Amino acid sequence: MNNPIHYREAEPLLRIQNVGLTLNGQVILRDVNAEILDVIRDVDEVDRVNKVKQGQVIGFLGRSGIGKTQLFRILAGLQKPTTGQVLLGEQGIPVERGMVGVVAQNYILFDKRTILSNLMIAATQAGDTKQVAKERAMTMLERFKLTDKANAYPKQLSGGQRQRIAIAQQILCNNHYLLMDEPFSGLDLVMKGKVSELIQEIAQMDEKNTIIVVTHDVSEASSVADELWLMGRDRDSDGNEIAGSKIKMTYDLKVRGLAWQPGITLTREFLDFTTEVKEKFLSL
Repeated sequence: MNNPIHYREAEPLLRIQNVGLTLNGQVILRDVNAEILDVIRDVDEVDRVNKVKQGQVIGFLGRSGIGKTQLFRILAGLQKPTTGQVLLGEQGIPVERGMVGVVAQNYILFDKRTILSNLMIAATQAGDTKQVAKERAMTMLERFKLTDKANAYPKQLSGGQRQRIAIAQQILCNNHYLLMDEPFSGLDLVMKGKVSELIQEIAQMDEKNTIIVVTHDVSEASSVADELWLMGRDRDSDGNEIAGSKIKMTYDLKVRGLAWQPGITLTREFLDFTTEVKEKFLSL
């Protein structure tokens, strides 16, 4: 059995309260509730002085057609729910378009601008002066090991490099919150590992960073997340599905000792856990 790393939970960073959505008379979402709390890890087991920065990573799972896309849009402020609300931060500010960064599968960048220019645009949209925007953009390129691509154009980058730039872009123009849509889709085993490393790197940049990874890949979500959300539908007494999806199950990987530990994916505990989740996933 793995020993959980010690941590404590603090104020809420994101709350989904009684969210429902009806489109064209069809109930898509019903009574969706969830909460993400700030996680503060104990001091580093090696360096007893410095506190570990640990952001939040949520794996958001659901089968095709279950309503993941619509809830994704609501979380991003791109779609207003019919009922309920999404609140950000301890102050509970209702989410609006632009408050949450979105990294789509196609990594939208300005093809006729250099990588540095793409990032500077994002920073200036957040209110930075041109000089500050350039400094922040260069810092982000350095963090993501892409300094040598500053004057390149998006079409000159590999798919993995474009993904890093798209993520950097959203970090520069948004405050801590990041939604990633199927970041593992279509990738080989090596690239999936690199994306997992990148997500963990972003989480450790700032304690307040909150990343929601929307996917149908149970193993990959479990490899990066400290909590999983599973979407599904309720059933009536005859076993028939009731219209409207909700978050039916949550799994806390921190409590199980499966979060933040290198090499955890190779352990029997991790394999048993993902098998458990997959079996539940199929029944929701």
